[in-house]
Amino acid sequence: MTTPFNKPFVVGKELYYIAQAVLKGQLAGNGFYTKACQRWIEEHYAIHKALLTHSGTASLEMAALLSDIQPGDEFIVPSYTFVSTANAFVLRGGIPVWCDIREDTLNLDETLLESLITNKTKAIVPVHYAGVACEMDTIMQIAGAHDLLVIEDAAQAVNAYYKGRALGGIGHLGCYSFHETKNYISGEGGALLINDPRFEERAEIIWEKGTNRSQFFRGEVDKYTWVDVGSSFLPSELIAAFLFAQLEDADSINRRRLEIWERYYEGLADLDRQGHLRRPIKRLDTQHNGHMFHIILNSGIERDSLIRYLKDEGVHSVFHYVPLHSSPMASQLGLKAVELPVTDRISQQLLRLPCYFGLTFEEQLRIIQLIKNYFGVNRS
Repeated sequence: MTTPFNKPFVVGKELYYIAQAVLKGQLAGNGFYTKACQRWIEEHYAIHKALLTHSGTASLEMAALLSDIQPGDEFIVPSYTFVSTANAFVLRGGIPVWCDIREDTLNLDETLLESLITNKTKAIVPVHYAGVACEMDTIMQIAGAHDLLVIEDAAQAVNAYYKGRALGGIGHLGCYSFHETKNYISGEGGALLINDPRFEERAEIIWEKGTNRSQFFRGEVDKYTWVDVGSSFLPSELIAAFLFAQLEDADSINRRRLEIWERYYEGLADLDRQGHLRRPIKRLDTQHNGHMFHIILNSGIERDSLIRYLKDEGVHSVFHYVPLHSSPMASQLGLKAVELPVTDRISQQLLRLPCYFGLTFEEQLRIIQLIKNYFGVNRS
């Protein structure tokens, strides 16, 4: 038996909707299925305006443009994140200021923010790791006190909540991803969430390659032309059609992900209590989406050893981010060396287990048993 780390999936009408997109005669984007996805996101997550993009990276790049990041402007971001979170702002000349993460949620440590803010700070970019919410009330209060923008990287957090509010819908701007490793997929794909109405008009222009094309089609101008910077951020209708079928089945997908997450959580409880590993935390004031199940081992050596053991048994488990502050690019940018002890330790000890819609009950029980066997705890 071989169990991959991830496997793309279909749940219903994905292929049918793709065929319908072709028959409707508009594949280039901003057609029927793009609008349907945007409307679904706005209605289900109480978003002022959603714009579908071709990737989560594209959504972040749009957010950086809307933030009017200028060369030398600083933005606060966790080092323990995917490169796109920083790249989007660095492309505009922004300078990342690294923030360490919390021991419990592995999210940006909001208690450190005040010490990182300078007169060059333009934005805070919290990342909701594994679909678990950052402390958004505190982050928004600090941002408001210093007149800073908050851009939520909610790539892993579609259909996750903080005190009843959808993640991605709390900051001034939010960014979703529908990459094939996410809960709801379209191969590639993403969405920019506009929660502050002052960004709506310009976001649409940036989205349409810097033109007022959308205004033209609504009859608001008599012709469209180049009016701002922008790029090709729209997805094709094929991507939107696939995604819309997934969104229609969002509740069943979410239930399945949470079932998988809970089975791991209960199955590894003994190993946690015995000190062999640490499971993710559970919080009452947030609702995660079962995006990822990770365990934290007691050392990097043990983590790597367990990855090799599981691989030999046909199970593909993986580590996660190499911290950005220790990357070659950070050196090339001439960024000052910083000490981020929690980030450094977690990055060496964290292991992600297979967690995807099609993971079977039998496969999951086998993975749990293999981990128990590794630690010499042979219980079924």
